[in-house]
Amino acid sequence: MRKSFIGRTGLEISEIAFGGGDTGGLLIRGEETACVTTLTRAVKAGINWIDTAALYGNGASEEAIGRYVGALSPQPQISTKVRIEYGDLPDLRGAIERSLTESLERLRTDRVALFQLHNQLGEAVGGRLGLPVEDVLGRGGVADIFSRLKEQGLFQASGITAAGETKACLDVINSGRFDCAQVYYNALNPSAAWKRAPQSWSAQDFSGIMAACWNQNMGVLAIRVLAGGPLASSKRPEKLAVLTSGTNVDNEMRCAAAVHRVLGLNYGTPAQAALRLVLGNRDLATRVIGISSFLDLNEALIAIEQGPLPAAAITALKELWATDFRG
Repeated sequence: MRKSFIGRTGLEISEIAFGGGDTGGLLIRGEETACVTTLTRAVKAGINWIDTAALYGNGASEEAIGRYVGALSPQPQISTKVRIEYGDLPDLRGAIERSLTESLERLRTDRVALFQLHNQLGEAVGGRLGLPVEDVLGRGGVADIFSRLKEQGLFQASGITAAGETKACLDVINSGRFDCAQVYYNALNPSAAWKRAPQSWSAQDFSGIMAACWNQNMGVLAIRVLAGGPLASSKRPEKLAVLTSGTNVDNEMRCAAAVHRVLGLNYGTPAQAALRLVLGNRDLATRVIGISSFLDLNEALIAIEQGPLPAAAITALKELWATDFRG
């Protein structure tokens, strides 16, 4: 399993990380045997990182990790997140401190490797609370609070979720106040890796996000590698919180079908082909994969063995991205 350093943090992370969120759901809804077996297989395969959040299953994911991770060898690193809600705004510091304290209790540890802001930045998508840049970077804002908690040794690195308004994301990244960023990047929307989007591009444009992270020596963690499900299966997800503007679940399914037509089954299953695309971008420290079962994990491990997509597949995808397939 290939490993990379997360920007300037000194932390080393495997090329895929075990996602503990709702998209996969194993650590939220899975039975104990399935959780233990899958986590054990992941660690033996070289995965050294589990990503979770207080929001996932209202703490159920963190609780599962707290129950099971002690028996794993070697011990994986853990990252978790805090989401600020409307009622938290009058006491931002108290809300973040309480969330972290409760997360550590559920995880049965006194520190985590990475603590991240889960909110979108600027105007949010999907009716969620987005945080204005001033609330993040201003005096007494998220960055200041994270810095104090980091100084207390409660986590080694801090991060943001680079979603919401692209300009707001860039403003926060360019401040240099955080160590890493979760970045939306997949075959439906790879724009975070671009300098500029094609003229025909009609989806949210994240161009410049990854370049800005590199300029600050921030680590980049790819999220939504399978777009929350549409890139893995033609079956419409029962629940999918779309994370980008200007689209909806039906449109995501339509766009994913276009990707599937381009790639066919020449590069593995749809999920494997989608992961192989993202594996080919070496600017990423890792790719967070939602895991729902032992079979999901094995499918990801096979994709790693197969390696990044060949040039012919990338060329075909670039031709698709240059069309108005997102419109």
